Amino acid sequence: MIEVLRKIGLSEGEIKVYSALLILGASPVNKIHEKTGIERRNIYDILNKLIERGLINYITDNKKRYFQLSHPNKIIGYIEEKKHNLENTKKEIEKEIPLLIDKFNLKKQKISAEIYRGAEGIKAVWEDMLNYKELYWIGSGRYVPKEFPHFFASWNRRRIKLRVKLFNLLRHEMRKEVKKFPFEYMKFLPKEFSGDPTVIAVYGNKVVNFLFGKELFAFSIESKELADNYRLYHKYLWENVAKS
Repeated sequence: MIEVLRKIGLSEGEIKVYSALLILGASPVNKIHEKTGIERRNIYDILNKLIERGLINYITDNKKRYFQLSHPNKIIGYIEEKKHNLENTKKEIEKEIPLLIDKFNLKKQKISAEIYRGAEGIKAVWEDMLNYKELYWIGSGRYVPKEFPHFFASWNRRRIKLRVKLFNLLRHEMRKEVKKFPFEYMKFLPKEFSGDPTVIAVYGNKVVNFLFGKELFAFSIESKELADNYRLYHKYLWENVAKS
């Protein structure tokens, strides 16, 4: 596993922190310090770099910050963007990903909240979506296809190959410019639903609120009850409010 992380460009310190979180699960800085032996001031720098890459994220529980891994499929997405230089490396890494996912799932909490920031954080959430067969969107404005066209092209090819379906409630202003993708079903919300560039995605047991402003931000909550209720909300909008 260490060689896999080294090949995608992680420093030795980043590898130690990533490996520690794989073993520990969600952890505060002091636990990471104890596990790695890295000085605390350096751990913060490393954590910020891993967050920027989208490889880890954090939650705040009772005013205490806990750091945890993003889904290991993010590594595949990272390689896809650079595959013209890393095709052989990608094949080697893909063999290791199932082992990473098994360890990741062992430490994953049944109910959790995760915060993602920046471009790589947003991409990490999108990589996670490919683990599910249906994605429900509310207020889509095609932000990721516009802002990250190369990433989206790779992501969408993989989505189509996996036959992941999109049920997309788009903002009304998208009607004139939108192009339907394979396995996508779409309707348009009234103009009253258009405001700040915020979007909701629902998939599996997860509800993600995206903010596409000056600061890119995503807040993900994993809860079956919450996700089921948001799907009912989506269904009501789809059947009673949105137009084809």
